[in-house]
Amino acid sequence: MSFFITSEYIKLDSFLKAVNAVGSGGEAKVIIAEGDVRVNGSVELRRGRKLHPGDRVELAGYSYLVERHP
Repeated sequence: MSFFITSEYIKLDSFLKAVNAVGSGGEAKVIIAEGDVRVNGSVELRRGRKLHPGDRVELAGYSYLVERHP
C-alpha cells in the first residue's frame, strides 16, 4: 500500500495517524516504544523518525511505502 506525501518527510508518529494505524499520538508512542513498528526492515523506536519517499513501514502485517505526491 502506498502513502503519498507532499513535503520532504513525515514523522513516524504522524504517519501512523495518517494511515489510521493508530487513533492518537499517545497510541502511536506506545506501539513504537513496544517495538511493533519496522522501518525498512528494522525495528524503529523513535517516534520522531523522519520518513522520506522510498521508506517502507511495517506494522501488524501491513506494509506501507512512502512516496512523493506527483
